[in-house]
Amino acid sequence: MEEILKMFSYSFIVRAVIGGSLISLCAALLGVSLVLKRYSMIGDGLSHVGFGALAIAAAVNVASPLEFAIPIVVIAAFFLLRISGSSKIKGDSAIAIISTAALAIGIMVATMTTGMNTDINSYLFGSVIAMSQKDIVICIVLSVIVIVMYILFYNKIFAVTFDENFAKATGTKAGIYNMIIALLTALTITVGMKMMGSLLISSLIIFPAITSMRVCRRFKSVVICSAVIAVVCSVAGLIVSYRCNTPVGASIVIVNVGVLLIFTAIGSVSDRIGARKFAA
Repeated sequence: MEEILKMFSYSFIVRAVIGGSLISLCAALLGVSLVLKRYSMIGDGLSHVGFGALAIAAAVNVASPLEFAIPIVVIAAFFLLRISGSSKIKGDSAIAIISTAALAIGIMVATMTTGMNTDINSYLFGSVIAMSQKDIVICIVLSVIVIVMYILFYNKIFAVTFDENFAKATGTKAGIYNMIIALLTALTITVGMKMMGSLLISSLIIFPAITSMRVCRRFKSVVICSAVIAVVCSVAGLIVSYRCNTPVGASIVIVNVGVLLIFTAIGSVSDRIGARKFAA
């Protein structure tokens, strides 16, 4: 306990806890819809676009790389949604094309200009000390926007998640709400890259949703459980990173893997008990 209290005496740890918790919360809320729509790897594609944008920003000495990257990732999210829905290039293929191209551009630009320096490596793998005071302010503002918009459009997001065709038939403009989901995902991915890195940020979208689905069955309970798991795993991962001197992004993912295994075991036992009661 003394070690944990000492850990929170460092300002960069406090920034990481605040930023990591908010990013994890937003990613978990959006992750449930993305996983159910079988579009969870959009986070991976957008994170690679974000890396390319941040690498270009570093190469041309942009004062605030994060502010430079946000509109580019948002545009990429809309573009990805459009080509996935209206062309012969569907879902995972569109994500693979955009993500690999963006990652290649970022690496080429970085190699030919600044080189693979500390900043570039932090964009790739994440760094607990990479988040500045300004980044935290941006993170808080964007996280509030994401959470408020998610709450406001919760019913519509629920509708387009489970049955988009039925939602359209009832007059819901599914395209607009899909764009809202893409916009919120782009914002979450961009602000989370500095801590988690572009290679691991998509795990915040996938793991909490999949984990909560092992036990919960209703959409609202899955969303709530996913949000709690995401925040707890984020803080636990930061503690593991501090105590073991391991990369923060990898530590958070490992904690998520452990929680997923625990919930899978609980879900299996619960299903067996339910099957026996039904048989009786």
